Amino acid sequence: MTAEPTAAEPAAGPLWRDRNFATFWTGQALGQFGAQLGQLAFPVLAVTLLHASEFEVGVLNAAGLAAFLAVGLPAGAWVDRWLKRRTMISADLLRMGAMAAVPILWWSGGLEMWHLYVVAGIVGTATVFFDVAYQSYVPVLVAYPRVREANSKLEATAQLARIGGPAAGGALLAVVSAPMLFVGEAAGYLLSAVFLARTRDSEARVSAAARRPLPVEIREGLTFVVRHPLISRIAACTGGMNFSGMLIFTMMPLLVLRGLGLGPQGMGLIMTVGAAGGLLGAVAAPRLAAWIGEGTVIPVCAVISSVFLLLVPFAAVISEPGVSLALLLVSEVGFGFSVLVYNIMQLTMRQRVCPPRLLGRMNASIRFAVWGVMPLAALASGYLGEHLGLVPTMLIGAAGSLLATAPVLFSPLRRMRTLPDEVQADEVFEDRALGSP
Repeated sequence: MTAEPTAAEPAAGPLWRDRNFATFWTGQALGQFGAQLGQLAFPVLAVTLLHASEFEVGVLNAAGLAAFLAVGLPAGAWVDRWLKRRTMISADLLRMGAMAAVPILWWSGGLEMWHLYVVAGIVGTATVFFDVAYQSYVPVLVAYPRVREANSKLEATAQLARIGGPAAGGALLAVVSAPMLFVGEAAGYLLSAVFLARTRDSEARVSAAARRPLPVEIREGLTFVVRHPLISRIAACTGGMNFSGMLIFTMMPLLVLRGLGLGPQGMGLIMTVGAAGGLLGAVAAPRLAAWIGEGTVIPVCAVISSVFLLLVPFAAVISEPGVSLALLLVSEVGFGFSVLVYNIMQLTMRQRVCPPRLLGRMNASIRFAVWGVMPLAALASGYLGEHLGLVPTMLIGAAGSLLATAPVLFSPLRRMRTLPDEVQADEVFEDRALGSP
């Protein structure tokens, strides 16, 4: 008999009073804060200190995301076999060691771009396993009726970290060098591992006798995603939007740091304001879902986020840096708000409709599809940026993002007040597998 993860019983009071969830929540907040320092440190170090070209910036972004394409699918099958909390702890410790290597190389005078590629690749690989385990762990930690509430709280603190992290990083860069920010990110991963070690759950490891060949388990996860009438549309939309958005965001540091001359503080301000929009989205997601509809809010926010992306290429062609900065700030706030609502609701839907035994493989299949396109987009952005320029590359990305919303815009989600639960989803999936309409 296969041992499957079981969610904790509902807490008697508000979820934040659940000490076990609060421990997990605190660790993730600290880890996210440290990670945001690295989000600013990588582009600033590459562009301002190592003088990276457009294509080198594209390669750096691709290196950090390549693991989603290379090991994304088997990661899900492996995570379903492993204990998810231990997987996250191991990933945190690996990321900590990789990030700590950057300041050591810088202080020794030997840091080069290829070192950043390697570090980004190691951190990206560890992040694949962490994220698959993380997204599959919430239904293990809390009862299914509280999954949406847990996701909302976790995303809210993640956005607070994205507000404070870049702001703190931008301020620190006025007095310290960019490599010092990597020390802060390493510390964040260490703290995340410590709090994960203090978290308790009832998850049981899948017995060796219950395992099947790895290709069979991978295929089962992919089949579930492809055949599910809602998840397949979510994957298509998110993958298209991620590819298009990466065309824009890969070039963003070059636009802000070189093209507009706003410096690291300007870059930090843009990231902070965008995260503030994301925080509002994370807090508002449950209320918007209740008002507009749990399914309806997904295509609505997909379209809104794409519209706000259109402001980025317009900001690039305006000669007044102050106006350009204002447009970028508006774009980041609107994009951050709508994307977070979209992500919370589509993630909640996936966690609710997927059988527990398939959670890791389902999440890994989704990540393979929607993140696997991003390293390809980063390389394409670097190539287009060098040959066409920043503005044409960003316009292509903005137009592509709007087109990518079609799978969810023209779907049953548009009229769905309430998302299906697991039992309903299994019935839909079985009907599809049998060829029923």
